[in-house]
Amino acid sequence: MKIVCIGRNYADHAAELGNSVPSEPLFFFKPESAILHKDHPFAIPEWTEDCHFEIELVVRMDRAAKWIDEAHAARCYTQVGLGIDFTARDIQKELKAAGKPWEKAKAFDGSAVLSREWLPLEGLGGDIQNIRFSLERNGELVQQGHTADMLFSVDALIAHVSKYSTWKTGDLLFTGTPAGVGRVQPGDRLEGFLGGRSMFKLDVL
Repeated sequence: MKIVCIGRNYADHAAELGNSVPSEPLFFFKPESAILHKDHPFAIPEWTEDCHFEIELVVRMDRAAKWIDEAHAARCYTQVGLGIDFTARDIQKELKAAGKPWEKAKAFDGSAVLSREWLPLEGLGGDIQNIRFSLERNGELVQQGHTADMLFSVDALIAHVSKYSTWKTGDLLFTGTPAGVGRVQPGDRLEGFLGGRSMFKLDVL
């Protein structure tokens, strides 16, 4: 199983970090070892001083696909979940400035949080580009997104990635984060909501 993550898929998030809006989907990978075990707290790595949360809609692939057309991409999934792409922002900035890959800042153990369950798309209205999601930190709303605001739709993302890397059943697509990302601190409690439903609660160490 692989985890494909999309960067800068919301214009407001790209702007808050001073990044340009991409002309085509920007993607990177996290290894399976990045998945945080369910019900485990997130321990901030000792080697970063600025670890950020990024809430994202996550799509789970139901079938394999290679060079799939965007018009047929919706056949590849029926369920969605919610996740956090934890990012060591200080390390990422250093790597970007040096023209180096981001993996050290993005793919570390525990950096991918997944919701407790997957929800049928039909139960959320059936339109993957009409879903609201949000993140609260210590009971305060810090991020809220709507999939209609994506620069590249879910089906466009699936089609684009499939040109370069074959999708396998069970692969996960983190579809990008809206504005509002921020630093986590020990003692924080994060709670993610999908369509108004609580999907995970996470303590930070």
